[in-house]
Amino acid sequence: MSRQVVRSSKFRHVFGQPAKADQCYEDVRVSQTTWDSGFCAVNPKFVALICEASGGGAFLVLPLGKTGRVDKNAPTVCGHTAPVLDIAWCPHNDNVIASGSEDCTVMVWEIPDGGLMLPLREPVVTLEGHTKRVGIVAWHTTAQNVLLSAGAAGGGAWGWLVACSG
Repeated sequence: MSRQVVRSSKFRHVFGQPAKADQCYEDVRVSQTTWDSGFCAVNPKFVALICEASGGGAFLVLPLGKTGRVDKNAPTVCGHTAPVLDIAWCPHNDNVIASGSEDCTVMVWEIPDGGLMLPLREPVVTLEGHTKRVGIVAWHTTAQNVLLSAGAAGGGAWGWLVACSG
């Protein structure tokens, strides 16, 4: 006598619903750089997306309330000299974001409350020390002003203490 046991799941009949067009961002040129990154970061105020940029690295910062078609000339955060590989919002200040790039630097940026009106080219701080591209940036979730960055093979990992006013 053989019994077949089927595990039941409470998620068996759950299906997702696609978002409505007025709740989406359209025409975003997401970066084609190959790296294990989510290419976006979200906090309660903004969504940041790593995008294609000529002559360096850039990412878009869009307010969550302003959805729809993204203008091709939308202002970007564009201070890196090589493609941006990772971005992370500070968990203690919704206006502070860090970015890591192929140019071996980590930059910390402060975004104005209403979002970007003009391209942002000057970071609050530039952190140097990696010898290879920086692929991971991560803020400490409970300790304020602590940022970790990790580089490609041979680049090592660095821990930074960064002042992000909250």
